[in-house]
Amino acid sequence: MTYIALIAVIGILLLQATGAIPLSSVGGPLTIGLVFIAAALAVGIHEAWTNKRGVLGWVVNIVVSFVGALVGAQAGGFVIVMLLGLTGTMDGSIAKTGGFAPSFALAGGMLATLAGAWGALWIVNRWR
Repeated sequence: MTYIALIAVIGILLLQATGAIPLSSVGGPLTIGLVFIAAALAVGIHEAWTNKRGVLGWVVNIVVSFVGALVGAQAGGFVIVMLLGLTGTMDGSIAKTGGFAPSFALAGGMLATLAGAWGALWIVNRWR
């Protein structure tokens, strides 16, 4: 699972560094959301594969990891914005601020999303 987190964080930071994430309009958030969802689905698929789940187990893992990722992304986004707000360097949006802030926000958001997916799967696995 740590490989998934490492690859996901490096991937989102590479997208940001190459300019593949637009800073305006709807394209930027959609690109970020797509990468976050793909990473969460990778967590669900990995857990189903390694534990040799049946068809219903695969479906449950994917749905649970998706829902957990949504909760984790929202909670993580709140914490990231609050942490960046405490630094006093925010000038409007995070993308507009530039520098280290967008990279920190993307990496932190990805880790929070994956933590939400892993946490949700852990809770469901306790019930199995």
